[in-house]
Amino acid sequence: MARFDWSTSPPFLGYNDVWRHHRRMMNKWLNTREVSQFYKTQESRAQFLLQRLLAVSTEAHPFDSVKNEFYFAMGSSIFQMVYGYTVRDKNDLFFRAAYEVDDHAAKAAMITNFYVNIFPFLNHIPEWVPGAGWKRIVREWREQKVYALDAPFRWTENQVNQGVDRPSIIGDLLQDHNLMSGVSKDERDNRLKELAHVLYSGGTDTTSSLLMSFVVAMVLNPEIQTQAQREIDLILGSGVLPTMSDRERLPFVNRLILELMRWRPPLAIGVPHRCFQDDVYRGYNITRGTIVSIGRDEKLYQSPETFDPDRFLDPEVPPVPAFGWGRRKCPGIYFGEASLFITISSLLAMFTFSKKKNSNGDYIEPVVEDAPDSIIIGLKPFEFEISVRSEMHHRVINGADSHS
Repeated sequence: MARFDWSTSPPFLGYNDVWRHHRRMMNKWLNTREVSQFYKTQESRAQFLLQRLLAVSTEAHPFDSVKNEFYFAMGSSIFQMVYGYTVRDKNDLFFRAAYEVDDHAAKAAMITNFYVNIFPFLNHIPEWVPGAGWKRIVREWREQKVYALDAPFRWTENQVNQGVDRPSIIGDLLQDHNLMSGVSKDERDNRLKELAHVLYSGGTDTTSSLLMSFVVAMVLNPEIQTQAQREIDLILGSGVLPTMSDRERLPFVNRLILELMRWRPPLAIGVPHRCFQDDVYRGYNITRGTIVSIGRDEKLYQSPETFDPDRFLDPEVPPVPAFGWGRRKCPGIYFGEASLFITISSLLAMFTFSKKKNSNGDYIEPVVEDAPDSIIIGLKPFEFEISVRSEMHHRVINGADSHS
């Protein structure tokens, strides 16, 4: 991972002035008030997702297509927010480059994918030595990362210079924003490139993975899906597309999302953390530098393998902090929560996810298994069907008869 060179990326920075500067920039744009300016973009991308899912709903094995559409929807929404750039399709050069960087980073982070993660002395072996081909791979990945961070940034910079830029985080910060005062141009550019990509990577793979977990949860728990759809139909009306203004009106859908993040968080909440300073916890002395881990508490969440949104009706049951804790808490929490709400509520309003039948007419029970070789907790492919709820819903998705 060190050879991949993420040393200047905000998640890997220590508690220093550069890290604090990144947090100030992110908190400026991603606080609970400012993030509302992106709601319309999130709503339009959710409707675009529904339209694209129509095309894959007839596939015999839709897992990969649905997963890719989720990723595209999340990624294109964040590109719009960060760069003011509209991603037209999955073959967009900027989009493909960003996807490849995140894919490479996830693979490099898995300790078993490269022996050098286990045996650091392999760093000193020349690239031409047999068995050291991994060095060439990582070098190519590092070069590709430079392009992925630089190209969309330069596009936005060019748009700003021509006075034709659309509203975006990077565009605003390039225009002598006070958050960049006292920072040289080169350092400004480097920080903004890292900032832009971490916003993209932090909200794309994780959210799309969580959406696939939503699909399997609905397939395995059809009664919960029906209850959520009934709430949407009752409160909003059948065939109405939800908006962010409906969020507080759909309590069961919100509990469903809380349970989803508890049931299958996209990142391991038990990832080891290092204690920043000497501490005492429940009588245990924890010295600075000690590696600690935090996991699921079965006493707090009874029957943890059961998908039960109504567990959160009990005020004593807290939400799982899927976005982290303290100073390292994900700054994109409010944008991420909004993305989950508008996407999941829209999917529930228009589609039904169900078990697939085999050639004998028997239902195929999905098997929930983690996908290998990635730090993101994804799923291995499973069988399911996706269907539009009615012909009326089909017309709404395509933009006809929509009274949302």
